[in-house]
Amino acid sequence: MPHAFELKRPKLKLIMNLDALYSELTLKTNAKLALVVLDGLGDLATKEQNYLTPLEAAHTPNLDALAKDSAQGRMIPVAPGITPGSGPGHLGLFGYDPREFQVGRGVIEALGLGVELKPGDVCARANFATLDAKGIVTDRRAGRIPTETCEELCALLAAKIKKIGDTQIIIKAGKEHRFVVVFRGKGLEGPLTDADPNREGYAIPTVKPRDAKNAKQKKMAGLIALFYKAALPILAKERPANGFLMRGIAHQPSIPLFEDRYRLKPVALAVYPMYKGLSQLVGMTKIEGPQTIAEQFERYLTEYDRFDFFFIHYKYTDKAGEDGNFAAKKKAIEDFDAALPILLKKRPDVLAITGDHSTPVAAKGHSWHPQPVLLHSALSGSDKLDRFTETGANTGSLGVFEAKYLLRLMQANAKQFDKFGA
Repeated sequence: MPHAFELKRPKLKLIMNLDALYSELTLKTNAKLALVVLDGLGDLATKEQNYLTPLEAAHTPNLDALAKDSAQGRMIPVAPGITPGSGPGHLGLFGYDPREFQVGRGVIEALGLGVELKPGDVCARANFATLDAKGIVTDRRAGRIPTETCEELCALLAAKIKKIGDTQIIIKAGKEHRFVVVFRGKGLEGPLTDADPNREGYAIPTVKPRDAKNAKQKKMAGLIALFYKAALPILAKERPANGFLMRGIAHQPSIPLFEDRYRLKPVALAVYPMYKGLSQLVGMTKIEGPQTIAEQFERYLTEYDRFDFFFIHYKYTDKAGEDGNFAAKKKAIEDFDAALPILLKKRPDVLAITGDHSTPVAAKGHSWHPQPVLLHSALSGSDKLDRFTETGANTGSLGVFEAKYLLRLMQANAKQFDKFGA
């Protein structure tokens, strides 16, 4: 039987929410932080590639010079064995646990294309695709049609499909084969399964509610079916884009703003709409205009005094990986490296260079393999590595950690955290 005084003792709170602890320790400083993302950077060394990754095979004198004064490691994008989409991959880099904050790809793409979303809107990210006479997908990207063709096809669909029942249909073209469809009406909700087999040789699957008991999701699934019924005949005679796939069908969730979370004023320098949308979702200022990595770095110099945190996104490493093109991925890395000295004219106090996930050439798609990361600051120290590569990163002092902690490590290197405890 416990003594009376023991019964009255208050229970100690043994576990503190980690985000709350970080927030409690966060200090406002004048430091400049830059997160530079080479999309799909990570790769595999295989016999077919002479046991080199594109990063290892590339000539990267500027990254090599930076590596000598940096720490390196590998990052798990979500959890061991889980292959992330671009949304979860980037949310992790922004410090948001992708398992907690799940965002449909359609929402991200719509925001990136400048669509002003309203409460209740459901968005889908779409790809024009090539179908054979039996409706089997033979090319998921319709040969990466030019953006101009995509715009023409979207205008054709938008002119002929304005509403389905009482639901307004908004269609907006993106880059190359990509576009978005926004469903605006009452009683709609996501998420739904994808209308995408995720590989060639299969028919477009019928979308279904993620929650079979959710009436709003059931209604939304019915609308998608009606949209396909109306749209496919319009595209039937087009070549090569006579069909389309839909992914990330969802509504906009509530996410804490980046500036409130980290006490940093953020800006995004990205070319592709999806990455603009991801950054906008967490409250980053979206910069329009730059189209090449050199132009993005030049704009960084221009905006240096206006912002504290810079997210700079480079797409072409991922694009080459998805195409299974080793030479193209190697060249994309070399092109990035050639532009890097522009950024370094105003070297940020903390610089992280990494990928949002791996896109191995051998896989021709995203994978679960940890991506390499380089972290440079006055406090990063040197891992005494001559190059930034997957092999070197395996031996780096950062070790292997979840991507959601990278932003916190950047804050620590920027002296943004007060000491914890006495």
